[in-house]
Amino acid sequence: MEARAIAKYIRISPLKIHYICDEIRGKSVEEAKAILMFTPKRGAKELLKVLNSAVANAENNLNLDADDLYVKEAYANDGPTMKRFRPKAKGMAYPILKRSSHIGVVVAERE
Repeated sequence: MEARAIAKYIRISPLKIHYICDEIRGKSVEEAKAILMFTPKRGAKELLKVLNSAVANAENNLNLDADDLYVKEAYANDGPTMKRFRPKAKGMAYPILKRSSHIGVVVAERE
């Protein structure tokens, strides 16, 4: 049995969150929460919210025990990119890409 949670349209680059996802993948839920709480990056806060939601889904919807759960998957996919333009020299326009992410976490029971 596995439970999942997804946060969509988070305004942070997926690359920044992907590094944090690599840190918690395969760890127990308690260990992953400890890592995320003490990681001084903005993406860690967002990932912690999604992890807590996935654990709550496992407990309430699937009646799983939170102590036996581990992070099976953690990922950050590309969301839509907002395109903005800034003026540059010689009358040219310079594109600014404001990226967004879809963050997902899957927790499962240890066998």
